[in-house]
Amino acid sequence: MSDRPALSPALLTPLTLRGVTFRNRIVMSPMCQYSAEEGMCNDWHLVHLGSRAVGGAALIVVEATAVTRGGRISPADMGIWSDAHVEPLARVARFVQDQGAVAGIQLAHAGRKASTLPPWKGGGPILKAEEGGWTVVGPSPIPFAEGSPVPVPLDEAGIDAVVGAFEAATRRALTAGFRVIEIHAAHGYLLHEFLSPLSNRREDRYGGSLENRMRLTLRVAERVRGAMPEELPLFVRISATDWAEGGWDAEQSVELSKRLKEIGVDLIDVSSGGAVPGVKIPLGPGYQVPFARRIRHEAGIRTGAVGLITEPLQAEEILENGDAELIILARELLRNPYWTQQAQRELGLPVVFPVQYERAR
Repeated sequence: MSDRPALSPALLTPLTLRGVTFRNRIVMSPMCQYSAEEGMCNDWHLVHLGSRAVGGAALIVVEATAVTRGGRISPADMGIWSDAHVEPLARVARFVQDQGAVAGIQLAHAGRKASTLPPWKGGGPILKAEEGGWTVVGPSPIPFAEGSPVPVPLDEAGIDAVVGAFEAATRRALTAGFRVIEIHAAHGYLLHEFLSPLSNRREDRYGGSLENRMRLTLRVAERVRGAMPEELPLFVRISATDWAEGGWDAEQSVELSKRLKEIGVDLIDVSSGGAVPGVKIPLGPGYQVPFARRIRHEAGIRTGAVGLITEPLQAEEILENGDAELIILARELLRNPYWTQQAQRELGLPVVFPVQYERAR
Protein backbone atom coordinates (compact mmCIF):
# COMPACT_ATOMS: atom_id res chain seq x y z
CA MET A 1 0.00 0.00 0.00
CA SER A 2 3.05 2.26 -0.24
CA ASP A 3 2.98 5.42 -2.38
CA ARG A 4 6.68 6.12 -2.00
CA PRO A 5 10.10 5.05 -3.29
CA ALA A 6 12.00 2.41 -1.32
CA LEU A 7 14.09 3.70 1.60
CA SER A 8 12.48 7.15 1.56
CA PRO A 9 10.89 8.22 4.86
CA ALA A 10 7.12 8.01 4.46
CA LEU A 11 6.58 11.28 6.31
CA LEU A 12 8.61 13.23 3.77
CA THR A 13 7.32 11.54 0.63
CA PRO A 14 4.86 13.34 -1.66
CA LEU A 15 1.27 12.16 -1.90
CA THR A 16 -1.13 12.82 -4.76
CA LEU A 17 -4.89 12.89 -4.20
CA ARG A 18 -6.87 13.41 -7.39
CA GLY A 19 -5.01 16.22 -9.16
CA VAL A 20 -3.29 17.70 -6.08
CA THR A 21 0.20 16.70 -4.96
CA PHE A 22 1.31 17.34 -1.38
CA ARG A 23 5.06 17.75 -0.96
CA ASN A 24 5.09 15.59 2.18
CA ARG A 25 2.57 14.03 4.58
CA ILE A 26 2.51 16.86 7.13
CA VAL A 27 -0.73 18.80 7.54
CA MET A 28 -1.50 21.85 9.64
CA SER A 29 -4.77 21.10 11.41
CA PRO A 30 -7.51 23.74 11.36
CA MET A 31 -7.26 25.57 14.67
CA CYS A 32 -9.61 28.40 15.65
CA GLN A 33 -7.83 31.68 16.36
CA TYR A 34 -10.87 33.66 17.55
CA SER A 35 -9.39 36.73 15.91
CA ALA A 36 -11.84 37.70 13.15
CA GLU A 37 -14.40 40.50 13.01
CA GLU A 38 -17.66 39.63 11.24
CA GLY A 39 -15.92 36.54 9.94
CA MET A 40 -13.21 38.45 8.09
CA CYS A 41 -9.76 36.96 7.64
CA ASN A 42 -7.03 39.44 8.61
CA ASP A 43 -3.28 39.91 9.03
CA TRP A 44 -3.15 37.59 12.03
CA HIS A 45 -4.49 34.72 9.95
CA LEU A 46 -2.14 35.50 7.06
CA VAL A 47 0.94 35.38 9.29
CA HIS A 48 -0.28 32.47 11.42
CA LEU A 49 -1.09 30.26 8.44
CA GLY A 50 1.62 31.57 6.14
CA SER A 51 4.40 30.88 8.61
CA ARG A 52 3.53 27.17 8.69
CA ALA A 53 3.64 27.09 4.89
CA VAL A 54 7.07 28.74 5.04
CA GLY A 55 7.95 26.10 7.63
CA GLY A 56 7.44 23.28 5.15
CA ALA A 57 4.07 21.68 5.93
CA ALA A 58 2.38 20.25 2.85
CA LEU A 59 -1.22 21.27 3.52
CA ILE A 60 -2.34 24.30 5.49
CA VAL A 61 -6.01 24.09 6.52
CA VAL A 62 -7.78 27.30 7.51
CA GLU A 63 -9.66 27.03 10.79
CA ALA A 64 -13.35 26.16 11.09
CA THR A 65 -14.94 28.74 8.81
CA ALA A 66 -18.64 29.32 9.34
CA VAL A 67 -20.97 28.77 6.40
CA THR A 68 -23.58 31.02 8.04
CA ARG A 69 -23.27 33.93 10.43
CA GLY A 70 -25.18 31.98 13.07
CA GLY A 71 -22.92 28.98 12.53
CA ARG A 72 -19.92 30.59 14.19
CA ILE A 73 -18.64 29.16 17.46
CA SER A 74 -17.96 32.68 18.72
CA PRO A 75 -18.36 36.23 17.40
CA ALA A 76 -14.63 36.15 16.61
CA ASP A 77 -14.78 33.12 14.29
CA MET A 78 -13.83 33.10 10.63
CA GLY A 79 -16.68 33.08 8.12
CA ILE A 80 -17.45 32.51 4.47
CA TRP A 81 -21.16 33.25 4.38
CA SER A 82 -20.82 36.20 1.99
CA ASP A 83 -18.84 37.15 -1.09
CA ALA A 84 -17.10 39.84 0.97
CA HIS A 85 -15.16 37.10 2.75
CA VAL A 86 -13.57 35.79 -0.44
CA GLU A 87 -10.72 38.21 -1.14
CA PRO A 88 -9.27 38.26 2.41
CA LEU A 89 -9.21 34.45 2.31
CA ALA A 90 -7.75 34.49 -1.20
CA ARG A 91 -4.81 36.50 0.14
CA VAL A 92 -4.00 33.61 2.49
CA ALA A 93 -4.48 30.96 -0.19
CA ARG A 94 -2.16 32.79 -2.58
CA PHE A 95 0.62 33.17 -0.03
CA VAL A 96 0.38 29.58 1.20
CA GLN A 97 0.59 28.25 -2.34
CA ASP A 98 3.44 30.62 -3.24
CA GLN A 99 5.44 28.84 -0.53
CA GLY A 100 4.90 25.42 -2.12
CA ALA A 101 2.14 24.26 0.22
CA VAL A 102 -1.48 23.46 -0.62
CA ALA A 103 -4.17 25.74 0.80
CA GLY A 104 -7.21 24.04 2.32
CA ILE A 105 -10.20 25.29 4.27
CA GLN A 106 -12.53 23.65 6.78
CA LEU A 107 -16.20 24.55 6.35
CA ALA A 108 -18.27 24.41 9.51
CA HIS A 109 -21.50 25.12 11.36
CA ALA A 110 -21.32 25.16 15.16
CA GLY A 111 -24.94 24.17 15.80
CA ARG A 112 -25.85 24.11 19.48
CA LYS A 113 -22.24 25.00 20.44
CA ALA A 114 -22.48 28.40 18.76
CA SER A 115 -22.73 31.83 20.41
CA THR A 116 -19.91 31.42 22.92
CA LEU A 117 -17.09 33.58 24.20
CA PRO A 118 -13.51 33.02 22.97
CA PRO A 119 -11.55 30.64 25.25
CA TRP A 120 -9.46 33.41 26.85
CA LYS A 121 -12.70 35.12 27.87
CA GLY A 122 -13.99 31.97 29.54
CA GLY A 123 -15.57 30.22 26.57
CA GLY A 124 -19.03 30.23 28.11
CA PRO A 125 -22.29 30.76 26.23
CA ILE A 126 -23.40 34.26 25.28
CA LEU A 127 -27.08 34.16 26.18
CA LYS A 128 -28.20 37.72 25.41
CA ALA A 129 -28.43 39.46 22.06
CA GLU A 130 -27.31 42.73 23.62
CA GLU A 131 -24.10 40.99 24.67
CA GLY A 132 -23.45 39.73 21.15
CA GLY A 133 -25.21 36.38 21.33
CA TRP A 134 -27.70 34.78 18.97
CA THR A 135 -30.20 31.94 18.77
CA VAL A 136 -28.55 28.54 18.32
CA VAL A 137 -29.92 25.63 16.32
CA GLY A 138 -29.53 21.88 16.42
CA PRO A 139 -31.25 18.60 15.66
CA SER A 140 -33.17 18.51 18.96
CA PRO A 141 -33.93 20.86 21.86
CA ILE A 142 -31.10 19.46 23.98
CA PRO A 143 -28.54 21.96 25.32
CA PHE A 144 -24.86 21.10 25.11
CA ALA A 145 -24.27 21.55 28.85
CA GLU A 146 -25.88 22.94 31.95
CA GLY A 147 -26.30 26.67 31.41
CA SER A 148 -26.07 26.37 27.63
CA PRO A 149 -28.97 27.63 25.51
CA VAL A 150 -31.62 25.20 24.33
CA PRO A 151 -31.17 24.90 20.57
CA VAL A 152 -34.08 25.49 18.22
CA PRO A 153 -34.59 22.25 16.25
CA LEU A 154 -34.06 22.72 12.54
CA ASP A 155 -37.09 21.97 10.40
CA GLU A 156 -36.83 20.60 6.85
CA ALA A 157 -36.48 24.09 5.40
CA GLY A 158 -33.76 24.91 7.90
CA ILE A 159 -31.89 21.72 7.08
CA ASP A 160 -32.14 22.46 3.37
CA ALA A 161 -30.75 25.95 4.05
CA VAL A 162 -27.76 24.46 5.87
CA VAL A 163 -27.02 22.15 2.95
CA GLY A 164 -27.28 25.10 0.58
CA ALA A 165 -24.98 27.17 2.78
CA PHE A 166 -22.26 24.51 2.64
CA GLU A 167 -22.54 24.42 -1.15
CA ALA A 168 -22.39 28.21 -1.44
CA ALA A 169 -19.40 28.31 0.93
CA THR A 170 -17.65 25.71 -1.20
CA ARG A 171 -18.07 27.83 -4.31
CA ARG A 172 -16.67 30.86 -2.48
CA ALA A 173 -13.74 28.81 -1.18
CA LEU A 174 -12.92 27.68 -4.71
CA THR A 175 -13.11 31.26 -5.94
CA ALA A 176 -10.65 32.18 -3.19
CA GLY A 177 -8.22 29.58 -4.54
CA PHE A 178 -8.41 26.78 -2.00
CA ARG A 179 -7.52 23.37 -3.42
CA VAL A 180 -8.74 21.17 -0.57
CA ILE A 181 -12.14 21.45 1.09
CA GLU A 182 -12.78 19.81 4.45
CA ILE A 183 -16.27 19.40 5.89
CA HIS A 184 -16.36 19.66 9.68
CA ALA A 185 -18.54 16.83 11.00
CA ALA A 186 -16.76 16.42 14.33
CA HIS A 187 -16.34 17.84 17.83
CA GLY A 188 -20.01 18.22 18.67
CA TYR A 189 -20.80 20.80 16.01
CA LEU A 190 -23.93 20.70 13.87
CA LEU A 191 -23.25 17.75 11.56
CA HIS A 192 -21.89 15.69 14.44
CA GLU A 193 -24.95 16.66 16.49
CA PHE A 194 -27.13 15.00 13.87
CA LEU A 195 -24.89 11.91 13.84
CA SER A 196 -24.82 11.31 17.60
CA PRO A 197 -27.80 9.74 19.41
CA LEU A 198 -26.81 11.81 22.44
CA SER A 199 -27.78 15.06 20.71
CA ASN A 200 -30.23 13.81 18.09
CA ARG A 201 -33.61 12.62 19.39
CA ARG A 202 -35.59 13.38 16.25
CA GLU A 203 -38.39 11.16 15.04
CA ASP A 204 -38.35 12.23 11.39
CA ARG A 205 -36.09 11.15 8.54
CA TYR A 206 -33.13 12.86 10.18
CA GLY A 207 -33.27 10.93 13.46
CA GLY A 208 -33.46 7.48 14.98
CA SER A 209 -31.71 4.97 12.71
CA LEU A 210 -28.09 5.28 11.63
CA GLU A 211 -29.25 5.86 8.08
CA ASN A 212 -31.38 8.79 9.19
CA ARG A 213 -28.75 10.31 11.48
CA MET A 214 -26.18 10.17 8.66
CA ARG A 215 -28.53 11.82 6.19
CA LEU A 216 -27.52 15.45 6.75
CA THR A 217 -23.77 14.77 6.63
CA LEU A 218 -24.18 12.71 3.47
CA ARG A 219 -26.34 15.38 1.84
CA VAL A 220 -23.76 18.05 2.65
CA ALA A 221 -20.90 15.90 1.33
CA GLU A 222 -22.81 15.16 -1.87
CA ARG A 223 -23.56 18.84 -2.53
CA VAL A 224 -20.01 19.94 -1.70
CA ARG A 225 -18.50 17.23 -3.92
CA GLY A 226 -20.86 18.23 -6.71
CA ALA A 227 -19.68 21.85 -6.50
CA MET A 228 -16.01 20.90 -6.73
CA PRO A 229 -13.90 20.21 -9.80
CA GLU A 230 -13.06 16.55 -10.27
CA GLU A 231 -9.35 17.22 -9.77
CA LEU A 232 -9.65 18.66 -6.24
CA PRO A 233 -9.88 16.45 -3.12
CA LEU A 234 -12.57 16.54 -0.46
CA PHE A 235 -11.90 15.66 3.20
CA VAL A 236 -14.34 15.13 6.04
CA ARG A 237 -13.35 15.47 9.70
CA ILE A 238 -15.28 13.18 12.02
CA SER A 239 -15.22 12.31 15.68
CA ALA A 240 -14.74 8.55 15.59
CA THR A 241 -16.30 8.21 19.03
CA ASP A 242 -18.14 10.33 21.57
CA TRP A 243 -16.32 8.47 24.38
CA ALA A 244 -19.76 8.10 25.98
CA GLU A 245 -22.16 5.19 26.37
CA GLY A 246 -24.97 5.25 23.85
CA GLY A 247 -23.21 7.79 21.65
CA TRP A 248 -21.56 7.82 18.27
CA ASP A 249 -18.86 5.15 18.03
CA ALA A 250 -16.18 3.60 15.83
CA GLU A 251 -18.49 1.06 14.22
CA GLN A 252 -20.85 3.81 13.07
CA SER A 253 -17.84 5.84 11.92
CA VAL A 254 -16.77 2.99 9.64
CA GLU A 255 -20.24 2.85 8.09
CA LEU A 256 -20.34 6.62 7.60
CA SER A 257 -16.88 6.55 6.02
CA LYS A 258 -17.95 3.86 3.56
CA ARG A 259 -20.87 6.01 2.48
CA LEU A 260 -18.72 9.12 2.22
CA LYS A 261 -16.28 7.24 0.00
CA GLU A 262 -19.15 6.31 -2.34
CA ILE A 263 -20.03 10.00 -2.66
CA GLY A 264 -16.46 10.89 -3.61
CA VAL A 265 -14.84 11.91 -0.34
CA ASP A 266 -11.09 11.28 -0.58
CA LEU A 267 -9.92 11.25 3.03
CA ILE A 268 -11.36 11.01 6.55
CA ASP A 269 -9.67 13.27 9.10
CA VAL A 270 -10.13 11.13 12.20
CA SER A 271 -10.57 12.96 15.50
CA SER A 272 -12.86 12.18 18.45
CA GLY A 273 -15.03 13.60 21.21
CA GLY A 274 -16.79 16.93 21.61
CA ALA A 275 -20.42 15.79 21.54
CA VAL A 276 -21.01 15.97 25.29
CA PRO A 277 -19.03 17.48 28.16
CA GLY A 278 -17.45 15.66 31.07
CA VAL A 279 -16.35 12.48 29.30
CA LYS A 280 -13.17 10.64 30.20
CA ILE A 281 -10.80 10.50 27.23
CA PRO A 282 -7.73 8.24 27.53
CA LEU A 283 -5.25 10.87 26.43
CA GLY A 284 -1.82 9.71 25.38
CA PRO A 285 0.55 9.92 22.42
CA GLY A 286 -1.35 9.04 19.27
CA TYR A 287 -4.47 8.08 21.22
CA GLN A 288 -6.75 8.52 18.18
CA VAL A 289 -4.55 6.64 15.72
CA PRO A 290 -6.32 3.26 16.22
CA PHE A 291 -9.53 4.86 14.93
CA ALA A 292 -7.73 6.12 11.81
CA ARG A 293 -6.30 2.65 11.26
CA ARG A 294 -9.68 0.93 11.65
CA ILE A 295 -11.48 3.32 9.31
CA ARG A 296 -8.69 3.09 6.73
CA HIS A 297 -8.79 -0.69 6.60
CA GLU A 298 -12.49 -1.41 7.19
CA ALA A 299 -13.93 1.42 5.08
CA GLY A 300 -11.20 1.29 2.45
CA ILE A 301 -10.63 5.04 2.47
CA ARG A 302 -7.54 7.14 3.11
CA THR A 303 -7.26 8.67 6.56
CA GLY A 304 -5.44 11.41 8.39
CA ALA A 305 -4.22 10.79 11.94
CA VAL A 306 -4.41 13.55 14.54
CA GLY A 307 -4.06 13.85 18.31
CA LEU A 308 -0.91 14.15 20.46
CA ILE A 309 1.43 13.39 17.58
CA THR A 310 4.56 15.33 18.44
CA GLU A 311 7.69 13.49 17.28
CA PRO A 312 8.86 12.78 13.72
CA LEU A 313 9.70 9.15 14.49
CA GLN A 314 6.24 8.68 15.99
CA ALA A 315 4.66 10.13 12.86
CA GLU A 316 6.85 7.97 10.63
CA GLU A 317 5.79 4.84 12.50
CA ILE A 318 2.09 5.69 12.04
CA LEU A 319 2.59 5.90 8.30
CA GLU A 320 4.85 2.85 8.11
CA ASN A 321 2.24 0.80 9.98
CA GLY A 322 -0.41 1.71 7.43
CA ASP A 323 -2.55 3.57 9.96
CA ALA A 324 -3.00 6.71 7.87
CA GLU A 325 -1.81 8.59 4.78
CA LEU A 326 -1.44 12.01 6.40
CA ILE A 327 -0.18 13.26 9.75
CA ILE A 328 -2.27 16.17 10.99
CA LEU A 329 -0.51 18.36 13.54
CA ALA A 330 -2.20 20.92 15.75
CA ARG A 331 -0.58 22.15 18.96
CA GLU A 332 2.86 20.93 17.92
CA LEU A 333 2.80 23.31 14.95
CA LEU A 334 1.77 26.14 17.26
CA ARG A 335 4.87 25.41 19.31
CA ASN A 336 7.15 24.89 16.33
CA PRO A 337 6.22 26.22 12.87
CA TYR A 338 9.41 24.60 11.54
CA TRP A 339 8.60 21.06 12.69
CA THR A 340 9.11 19.85 9.12
CA GLN A 341 12.78 20.83 9.26
CA GLN A 342 13.08 18.94 12.56
CA ALA A 343 11.62 15.90 10.82
CA GLN A 344 14.06 16.22 7.93
CA ARG A 345 16.99 16.26 10.33
CA GLU A 346 15.77 13.36 12.46
CA LEU A 347 14.83 11.20 9.48
CA GLY A 348 18.15 11.76 7.74
CA LEU A 349 17.18 13.94 4.80
CA PRO A 350 18.65 17.30 3.78
CA VAL A 351 16.97 20.17 5.54
CA VAL A 352 15.04 22.37 3.12
CA PHE A 353 14.67 26.05 4.01
CA PRO A 354 13.13 28.89 2.03
CA VAL A 355 15.93 30.64 0.13
CA GLN A 356 15.54 33.63 2.41
CA TYR A 357 16.53 31.42 5.40
CA GLU A 358 19.40 29.47 3.81
CA ARG A 359 21.93 31.27 6.00
CA ALA A 360 20.41 29.49 9.00
CA ARG A 361 21.38 26.04 7.73
